Amino acid sequence: MRINAFSDVCLRVVMLLCAAPESVTFTSRVVAAEVGTPYNHVSKALLKLRELGLIEAIRGRSGGVRISALGRAVTVGSLLRQLDTRTDLAACESPNGPCPLLCGCGLRGSLRRARDAFYRELDGLVISTLPHGKPNGPVLVELGLVR
Repeated sequence: MRINAFSDVCLRVVMLLCAAPESVTFTSRVVAAEVGTPYNHVSKALLKLRELGLIEAIRGRSGGVRISALGRAVTVGSLLRQLDTRTDLAACESPNGPCPLLCGCGLRGSLRRARDAFYRELDGLVISTLPHGKPNGPVLVELGLVR
């Protein structure tokens, strides 16, 4: 199985925010720099993560985003399910019409079960447990949180 680029960005953002102390907020530009992703992609990810209740956005001069309590508790499987917009993994339709084997094909069901097994395997993995050790990226050094 393979996750899409948007899901990858969302996972990176949540992991970054989980690695920081609870009181620290990040601007979207800082998040983009830290996860190595263009700002516009990170902005879309932040909007979706906020919509899902996984991050909090704080307005004002010292505002930014930080992980929410729900974000600290979410599993990788749960998040990926919420972000996956694909209905089928196989493209059974084409510009020329449906696949001629569609009626007797067992592939779609097998792929659906494989995707469900993939998510089930990731259901036991809480995202906040993924960042190992102390975060020591340039942003945290700049903020004086680590040396």
